[in-house]
Amino acid sequence: MSNGDDENADAPEDAADEEAPADAEEPTDASEPSEETTEEPAEEAPDETEGVPATEVTVETLEETLDEVAAAVEEAETEADLDDAEAKLDGAESDLEAADFEEPEDEDEEDPTEALQSRVNDLRGDIEEARGPYAEDVEETVAAAAETVRETRWTEDGEPDVHAAVETFLADASEEVGADFNAGDDLDSQADALERAGTAIVDAGLDADDDADTIAALVEIAETLEDDLEDAEEWSDLTVVEQLTAQGFYDRMNAENRKDFPPELTAIRLAEAENDPERILLAMENLESDFMQENCIDALRRMGSEEAFEVMHERAQKRKRPEIEVLGKIGDERAVDTLVEFVDGGNPPLQKVTLRALGEIGSDEATQAVANALDDEESVVRSQAARALGLIGDTRAIDPLSDTLGDESEDDSVRASAAWALVQIGTERALEAAAEYDDDRAYTVQAEAEKARDATAA
Repeated sequence: MSNGDDENADAPEDAADEEAPADAEEPTDASEPSEETTEEPAEEAPDETEGVPATEVTVETLEETLDEVAAAVEEAETEADLDDAEAKLDGAESDLEAADFEEPEDEDEEDPTEALQSRVNDLRGDIEEARGPYAEDVEETVAAAAETVRETRWTEDGEPDVHAAVETFLADASEEVGADFNAGDDLDSQADALERAGTAIVDAGLDADDDADTIAALVEIAETLEDDLEDAEEWSDLTVVEQLTAQGFYDRMNAENRKDFPPELTAIRLAEAENDPERILLAMENLESDFMQENCIDALRRMGSEEAFEVMHERAQKRKRPEIEVLGKIGDERAVDTLVEFVDGGNPPLQKVTLRALGEIGSDEATQAVANALDDEESVVRSQAARALGLIGDTRAIDPLSDTLGDESEDDSVRASAAWALVQIGTERALEAAAEYDDDRAYTVQAEAEKARDATAA
């Protein structure tokens, strides 16, 4: 049996007692600088991912991404699904904008960038089409229907259909959103009720996913309202003759007085004979032929009815001479501001008819503009300006008319008009100015001067 020394001799020595390797260096104190600490620090090990290329954007990779977006849109069941698809599409479009694909050398070959962008645009449209419907879509349809109800001119047969369509919608909408939408009997009240219903539908806070069935039902009844209003008869659905008949345009006609062709001409002449400008204006609104328009205007010119002012004034602003003539016969001073703009227009036919109309209206607000026309280049315009001043009768025109009459170089027709105008003004000073020419070389001037002399002698 061996003793303890023998056993210890065979045991391995403790690791702490092992001798250090011959080349090991004594550790240095951390507080003492060593030569190693003064050397440049070793470079960090490179990132294992550095140098690994990112996925290259190619036409093929973008097409694959767009295929994935298309599939996602097709399979989407919620708004969140569509949001995810749109986010992926946004990324694909950003990659496309950053890519620099070569343009094809052949003009007939499709540009890959344009083709991909077109597909992106199509997918955006698909996403928008897949969204909803929303409560706001219903409200938009209902608001348009309310405007149709309010603004459309319905026939006697069409109006009851409109009422029925609105009442049906309001009843169905009330059931869906749990609110009452009371409407009055007139169309304006029903239009107001539709607008209130549209607002209530939006305020109900319906979710496109959670309340999809309710929104779908509201969309359906809104579209039914839209269709019912489309089917209701309005005035524009009628022929012109039907519209005029419904408004009593032909009521005065009978076998004895129906002498003209077309019959509308007889109706216009009967309206003129009965001093009924409204029927003539109705014909103007509906009968578009030049023949009928001319006959309507001729009738209104002869009548000079105040009721025709608005229509004639609107048309006269387009420098239409027949309508300007009618304004002169009506004699409403509201036309003056419009007409004075045409006096100095370099258009003798327009200037003549305008000056005549201003004279017939007789407002001294036009005096200065008309007096300025005494210096126009055309003698026919100067002559008409003088006569217009005589019709207006403003005594401020005496001096310029006297100057025109005394101008030996002026055309005799213009001088005669000036003399006539002074007689029309008729004050003592005006008559004396004209009477001085009772022996004038021009007979037309002399004739007016004699009238002035006789008037002063009376």
